[in-house]
Amino acid sequence: MRLALAEARLAYEADEIPVGAVVLGPSGEVIGTGHNDRERSADPTGHAEIIALRAAAASLGGWRLSGCTLVVTLEPCTMCAGASVQARVDRVVYGAIDPKAGAVGSLWDVVRDRRLNHRPEVIAEVLAADCAALLTEFFQHRRVG
Repeated sequence: MRLALAEARLAYEADEIPVGAVVLGPSGEVIGTGHNDRERSADPTGHAEIIALRAAAASLGGWRLSGCTLVVTLEPCTMCAGASVQARVDRVVYGAIDPKAGAVGSLWDVVRDRRLNHRPEVIAEVLAADCAALLTEFFQHRRVG
């Protein structure tokens, strides 16, 4: 999660919502990283998770990320939760809960929907206070500035 927080800080420095993600390979090695990039890239899919999943798939040379773990500082939205299911990651680890748009247990629970053919393990609230503090600071500065 600390690596994902470092990615989130890169987003913060670029005036993007500070969310960071890391994909760990089956042996625990980092195979993909990403941070929010929607504003700079003008890409609605420029979420940290999507960027990290794309990098991991490129690193492995295929879209199936079986055995991999997605670590992200904020509970994934519906798009990113769906992408983690489609990528076949084994687990999703996240920090801060997102009660407004979270799709891994808060508002929705896309990844554990029994109608889907793949359901990753979920580990929630890892370093949640640190992850939430960065988001809170970002939005406080945005309201003041």
